[in-house]
Amino acid sequence: MGSGPEDHIAVYYQQQVEMLEGFTEMDALADRGFIPGMSKEEEERLAKSETFAIRISNVANMILFAAKVYASVRSGSLAIIASTLDSLLDLLSGFILWFTAFSMQTPNPYQYPIGKKRMQPLGILVFASVMATLGLQIILESARALMSSEKEFVLTRDQERWVVGIMLSVTLVKLLLMVYCRTFTNEIIKAYAQDHFFDVVTNFIGLFAALLANYIDAWMDPVGAIILALYTIRTWSMTVLENVHSLVGKSATPDYLQKLTYLSWNHHKSIRHIDTVRAYTFGSHYFVEVDIVLPAAMPLQEAHDIGESLQEKLELLPEIERAFVHLDYEYSHKPEHAQS
Repeated sequence: MGSGPEDHIAVYYQQQVEMLEGFTEMDALADRGFIPGMSKEEEERLAKSETFAIRISNVANMILFAAKVYASVRSGSLAIIASTLDSLLDLLSGFILWFTAFSMQTPNPYQYPIGKKRMQPLGILVFASVMATLGLQIILESARALMSSEKEFVLTRDQERWVVGIMLSVTLVKLLLMVYCRTFTNEIIKAYAQDHFFDVVTNFIGLFAALLANYIDAWMDPVGAIILALYTIRTWSMTVLENVHSLVGKSATPDYLQKLTYLSWNHHKSIRHIDTVRAYTFGSHYFVEVDIVLPAAMPLQEAHDIGESLQEKLELLPEIERAFVHLDYEYSHKPEHAQS
């Protein structure tokens, strides 16, 4: 059923409301010189909560991996073994994300003059690539099992009780961790939340496939593992694509550029024109370039102060890593950079 005219009108008015809210935020920044937000104490509490979320995720991954190894040994299920290998990579991924967060918190202005913000998507990119590689390996092992002549798969009552208990407990813990990590806006913790959600799905598929193979037919176990692997590849391929965009410098949305243009135009009464406004990803944040046109006869000191204060104002926005303000006296020239 397609959307009607009323839906398009509702979307339009929602966009207008969001645009006005953005302009109001820019007016507050222009008038007060800062964006109302968290205090220093609140920021410190948030940082501690984020550190706790990462640590509890890593500890849980270690404990749950040990439990799933035991379930794999007791069951011999290919789907559960695949889920256990996924948990092993969770530990590796956790180390990658922890190292990424640690690297970003230890700046080195001499070796990394523009910071280490790209470490974050790079760490997530490595994480996602490893997960997708695991998916391919699972497909190969499952195909081999399907072609094998050995089709027996039987669990005793004791084995079944242990496997079901462990896998359901692991799934419940992962579900709780997913809900907790999704309360944060930090990209690394959001990656943990995605990983916990992925584990909930793979644990359920692994257990369901093992039980079907035990009660119906043995081929359902490797088929479940293949389904799990395809889900792995799809999920993490999308994550790879998303983070590649942040590394290569994708433009900000038109709405965000509109906010920056509004802020720049209302920055000072002497600004005659806004020549260029660019914002592009640099890791998880934006680099911003703004070209403003000032009167040709304006003294250099005054022009410099206008440009510098606009740069400082732009860099107060939480999404912006660094802003560059270019001053000009006319706007009819060709673009400054040859690549443009």
